[in-house]
Amino acid sequence: MTRRLVAPAAAVVLLGCTHSHAAPLAPQQQYGRFEPVVAYLRSQVDSAFPGGVIAVGFRDSMVLLAAVGHYGADDPRPVTTETVYDLASLTKVIGLTTATMMLVDEGKLDLEAPVQRYVPAFQGPSKERVTVKHLLTHSSGMPAWRPLFAEAQTREAALALVDTTALLRQPGDTFIYSDLGAITLTQAVEAVTGQRLDDFLAAHVFGPLDMTSTRFLPPQSWRDRIAPTENDTVFRHRLLHGEVHDENAGRLGGVSGHAGLFSTAGDLSKFAVWLLTQRSRDSFYTCGDSSACPPNVRKPLVEMFTQRQDIPPGSSRALGWDTPSENSSAGTKMGPDAFGHTGFTGTSVWFDPDRDLFIILLTNRVNPTRANTKILQVRRRVADLVNDALTPPQ
Repeated sequence: MTRRLVAPAAAVVLLGCTHSHAAPLAPQQQYGRFEPVVAYLRSQVDSAFPGGVIAVGFRDSMVLLAAVGHYGADDPRPVTTETVYDLASLTKVIGLTTATMMLVDEGKLDLEAPVQRYVPAFQGPSKERVTVKHLLTHSSGMPAWRPLFAEAQTREAALALVDTTALLRQPGDTFIYSDLGAITLTQAVEAVTGQRLDDFLAAHVFGPLDMTSTRFLPPQSWRDRIAPTENDTVFRHRLLHGEVHDENAGRLGGVSGHAGLFSTAGDLSKFAVWLLTQRSRDSFYTCGDSSACPPNVRKPLVEMFTQRQDIPPGSSRALGWDTPSENSSAGTKMGPDAFGHTGFTGTSVWFDPDRDLFIILLTNRVNPTRANTKILQVRRRVADLVNDALTPPQ
């Protein structure tokens, strides 16, 4: 069967690869059983974030698409469902992990292969033991971060620093959530495809899915639709608006697998439908002209990428994705097969494939400063409220 997501009025229609712009939801919009979700988000405006957009898909319908708040601390314009957000680390899963999964499915990347096969410059003690799977599970032993933006003046110099950074732990021994590992995997993807990551994703994922508001390096013409992030006092010394928030992604020219994507809740809903369809037992994805469709990735491979790997033992990580754990942004009511991810700027996406459910929350909680961490409790509460709204009364 062909997966089609049916949307209510004032939401975005996701029918194969067709595109329909989402109309801004009026303040008096009624949300029925999801009113507690939207009311809670409204209560967090100017406390946890200036504004945000939530999208919920359930079975074959977009059951909620709502915008709350305003663009920024100094920007009173109301957010709409078409507002574009800096996705931060959602780039790792929407972009980099998806590209990796597609290349593994095509036999062009081997999860068990040493990274040095694809990135010969990745050198140092024990690095010959680091595999692609280690990078995806954040178990390579690489450090979490280093200030590439301050240490290098060019993309090439920054990548050379990443490739020669010493491991902190032996591969497979320890979970360290590593942006440097994601940057390394970006190089592997680019080596295999012969394309920069943004070009590959535009041609093979975002274009075929008609995600017309999703890209790296958004053009100036998008500026009025983009929610600003932080007042950068460290690197660029200006308010970041339509420019990637992550400093190291900025040094890499705005294109990296660890950060850099901008998108809308409507576009991410199209991606969510595609991914859930790939994982489904009884459906497949079509969009008319098969030459313009993303590949139908083998179901067992999608399941493997979205299931906990237990590498290292006790880690909650899947391949690229995360799975629910204590105090995670998934809340307390997601199913055992749930998977998702968060972004530093205040973004998150969670899937429960057993219920055919996705929850997308986009905010710019770092505006005007990253010091505000209230989004941590907001994500959990929103996930639980959505699950409550979808659970029939006993």
